[in-house]
Amino acid sequence: MGRLDNKVAIITGGAASIGKAITSKLHAEGARVVIAARSGDKGEALATQLGERALYVQTDITRDDDLRHLVARAVEHFGALHILVNNACVYGDDGAETTRDTWLSTLNTNVISAAILGETALEHLAAARGNIVNIGSISGQFPHIGRWAYPVSKAALRHLSRTQAVEYAARGVRVNSVTIGHCWSDPFEGLTGDNRAHADKVSTPYNLMGRVSNAEEVAAVVSFVASEEASYMTGGDVPVDGGYGAMGPEQHYPLMPLLMEGDSGHQ
Repeated sequence: MGRLDNKVAIITGGAASIGKAITSKLHAEGARVVIAARSGDKGEALATQLGERALYVQTDITRDDDLRHLVARAVEHFGALHILVNNACVYGDDGAETTRDTWLSTLNTNVISAAILGETALEHLAAARGNIVNIGSISGQFPHIGRWAYPVSKAALRHLSRTQAVEYAARGVRVNSVTIGHCWSDPFEGLTGDNRAHADKVSTPYNLMGRVSNAEEVAAVVSFVASEEASYMTGGDVPVDGGYGAMGPEQHYPLMPLLMEGDSGHQ
């Protein structure tokens, strides 16, 4: 028996990278999963791999008609909707030089689409006393040099989660966010040329675990937050960041010994 037996879950961006891990984990826990993604090849392949409790629905989350079709198809095929995971995002960002078009595209995909999909799914989530899990980022909590649009969008998504939690509580719908730190995913693979050891080394000063996370570690937390085991959690933010958010400017290196390494004979 899985913790999500007989639940129906939509996962946006659910065909690749972290989204694929979330889809696979929810399915392994007994859920019937609806894979929402633009990539037909990846979506169909994952649905085929998972079997009869999986459905792929080609979806551009920036199109309201696609969102309405996604929710309608999920309910038509599986009979209900219990869980919505807003995972899909874009990384458009040129720092301070980000154009208006890129700003609007990033905010539209990463925040506005999550808000509209939540509203689109609300009637069915309320009927099932379900929940929403928004996938956030440490970028939404801390400024990152050279990056503007993506961190701002994730900060907005974090606040959206709280807003949805306040609004939807009366309908019996829980809303939480899961904030991800450095994770071995498509962006990290691309940036490092598929060099996991290098990613771990570079990430070490920024977290307490000395490595990047695996997508499966993120998916395990999402599965818990979406389950009845987390029935008293709403408006919360659960970090899967290896301790990134717990560290201050001194990170995890003690200041005093470093001070004492100086020239003690200097007057």
